[in-house]
Amino acid sequence: MRMTWPRVLPWQDSRRLAGGSARRGVMVVAAAGIAVACAGLLTGAGSAPAAAARAMTAAFRWGRAEAVPGLAALNKTGDASVTSLACWSVNNCTAGGYYDAATVSGTSTLSKARAFVVAERKGRWARAVQVPGLAAVNAGGLAQVTSVSCAPRGYCIAGGYYTDASGQRQGFVMTAVKGRWRAAVKVSGLAALGTGGSEVSSVSCPGAGVCAAAGSYTDAAGSQGFVTNQVKNVWGAAQAVPGLAALNTYGRAQVISVSCGSAGNCAAGGSYQTNPYGAGGLAQPFVASEQNGVWGMAEEVPGLAALNTYGGAQVSSVSCARDGYCAAGGYFTPATTDGEWQYAVPFVTSGSNGSWGTAAEWKFFYGDAVPNYIDSVSCPSAGNCTAVGYVSDYGPDGQDQAFAASQKNGAWGTPENLPGVRAEGDPTSLSCPSAGNCAAGGGYIPEADLTNGRSLPFVASQTKGRWASAELYPGTTALDKGKNAQVRSVSCPSAGHCTAAGFYTDAKGHRQAFVSGP
Repeated sequence: MRMTWPRVLPWQDSRRLAGGSARRGVMVVAAAGIAVACAGLLTGAGSAPAAAARAMTAAFRWGRAEAVPGLAALNKTGDASVTSLACWSVNNCTAGGYYDAATVSGTSTLSKARAFVVAERKGRWARAVQVPGLAAVNAGGLAQVTSVSCAPRGYCIAGGYYTDASGQRQGFVMTAVKGRWRAAVKVSGLAALGTGGSEVSSVSCPGAGVCAAAGSYTDAAGSQGFVTNQVKNVWGAAQAVPGLAALNTYGRAQVISVSCGSAGNCAAGGSYQTNPYGAGGLAQPFVASEQNGVWGMAEEVPGLAALNTYGGAQVSSVSCARDGYCAAGGYFTPATTDGEWQYAVPFVTSGSNGSWGTAAEWKFFYGDAVPNYIDSVSCPSAGNCTAVGYVSDYGPDGQDQAFAASQKNGAWGTPENLPGVRAEGDPTSLSCPSAGNCAAGGGYIPEADLTNGRSLPFVASQTKGRWASAELYPGTTALDKGKNAQVRSVSCPSAGHCTAAGFYTDAKGHRQAFVSGP
């Protein structure tokens, strides 16, 4: 049986059990899949020969996984996971996620959960705490941190949602300075936009007190996208993404990713819907840009109208460098001869100062008729970005593959399998502190576990443009008694210094969260 990984499809609930997406940017990218490399453990026909030939030994050492301190005492009745991680300097990080989680039967949608945050200072993680201020308002029993971002010198923000007494989600943001979190506050202005609930899906913080958050809210017409900015430590009122409602004629829009290169200069991306399922034009990808504190009009990604003929598409990730250069990646769905959706095609687009170029489609290793997705993009400088994603391999070995591609001086290289990666997998997290120096993480399903979907956590590192073979995340084997774990987020404050976090499964079958120790 071929395992199908859950995806953030525009016409489905975008919240996955293993966690939502995080800010895709320079400092951190958050917001599953590969194999194990230790001493050649990742071998087999699934690895592309060209990629394997270029594989190199990792240039830095990952810390060992450790259980999030104090979380087991909180997580008494359910599952937990880190969903997003951000580091402002080496050994100084913050992370957030959920605990006491339960799911709707037969789905991966959370039905209850509480939100937590945890901070690392000088290589030591403090005890996890429930998000301050949420206990009194999370009457509906469902909350989580979806995204964390940190600026230099330890100024961090987190965003997510809680559920009020009426069962509606409400978006929140919170700030911290060097690991000391302040109480979460509801995003102001959302009630004036719509009364049907809201949530923050992505945050980005290029500097202290000058951050951005984005997500979705519900009004009489359906789901819409919003953005909000922080100026001098004060959050402004949320505003509807300009022009998005006019595009979103079927009323199902969402902002999936936001990234800020500098204060007041950001980009956001996601999807909107124009017609019901099967009517042509199911979902379209959009981008919007902010310059000098003013958000411009949302637009369909240039060039995709002619390509996205079946109409299932989204921007999955946006990343902006400090000089205003941004890139976005995602997927679209061309029509097939029998009228059914059979595959997706990844795309990337880039631009500067609010002007986006025509999207480029990437055609892959085994022909067009396979699903392909870009999960995450990271741009440390203008014209130098990296993207990671997933391609279904219906080739000789019948396994799915993780891929990576890098842009150098504005030109994208050929996508290739990550060295040492095979079997069912998907790298959903990426962080690049400088050009050609990146880290990716996720989880892979060994062939023996394809029927039950149990995964193992992996990380892979790129140094000076060359990827080392993926490796099982150190220390997770000792924790993962239930044999199901994933890296959910990676963050690299500088080249060669990266941290990872995610979840593992204990002997009782409950998911527990882990972070990187020394």
